[in-house]
Amino acid sequence: MSKNEQTYLDFMQDVLENGTYKADRTGTGTYSVFGRQMRYDLREGFPLLTTKKVAFGLIKSELLWFLKGDTNIRYLLEHNNHIWDEWAFERWIKSDQYTGPDMTDFGHRVQTDLNFKVQYDEEHQKFCDRILNDDQFAAEFGELGQVYGAQWRRWEKVQGGFIDQIQDVIEAIKTNPTSRRLIVSAWNPEAVPSQALPPCHTLFQFYVVDGRLSLQLYQRSGDIFLGVPFNIASYALLLHMVAAQTGFAVGEFIHTFGDAHIYANHLEQVKKQLTRAMQPLPQLYLNPNVDSIFDYEMDDIKVEGYNPAPGIKAPVAV
Repeated sequence: MSKNEQTYLDFMQDVLENGTYKADRTGTGTYSVFGRQMRYDLREGFPLLTTKKVAFGLIKSELLWFLKGDTNIRYLLEHNNHIWDEWAFERWIKSDQYTGPDMTDFGHRVQTDLNFKVQYDEEHQKFCDRILNDDQFAAEFGELGQVYGAQWRRWEKVQGGFIDQIQDVIEAIKTNPTSRRLIVSAWNPEAVPSQALPPCHTLFQFYVVDGRLSLQLYQRSGDIFLGVPFNIASYALLLHMVAAQTGFAVGEFIHTFGDAHIYANHLEQVKKQLTRAMQPLPQLYLNPNVDSIFDYEMDDIKVEGYNPAPGIKAPVAV
């Protein structure tokens, strides 16, 4: 049905068949390849997978969070987005202020011990409620360090001051679209030690030709089953938003990987997804009355005609 979605499914099949087993930071284990590239023609439709439901609301709120330059999970929680919770929660339960039940090694225990999962869910909910309702607690334990939003919008200069990379690249596309320097970097070696999770999608570059704007992303590490479908849709959305603000039509999203992997505990889910039939891709709607990329709100961004298969649950490796 869709060359775009088939590209992703072929990528997943390739890694399933040719990935080499490799230990990883989380202790889960992966089947990994190094160096792959996929191309998605956005004229075919918006690349939101149809062989399983992908939560577009989470993609929207996370991207808007990045574009705000925000690094605190409170905004995400206000939009019922919990995809960054684990890193903040881990910092809380390891702090001297935490007095609840032992949550040691929660990332693995929650997957195997039902009694522990109930306890974890209770503590996690208490944590989220405090982030939402306690300003001081949120300021101390909702922060994730200088993650994407900080690097995109407030890159700290050695000589003092900050660089707003998103604002700068949009102005450069408007004024010098043939430039080969239309680049935004999230990888800041000095900031890595302070980040809850160092950037997986590390650098992206825009390219204009024949009135169309394209974007290439370099991703150092990609969780193919859970994370990559979000990354594809997120950067396709970013490309649409930048194109809308600069007056260009959309071209291609090009996705380049370093370590692309399937987690060892995602194999059955991958095989299940590969048996499913594709549906037509949805179309993206952006409110044409929004004058700045920084002014988009959740209701300004919609997908139309999205009829996916049901979601497939899989554990997140933390």
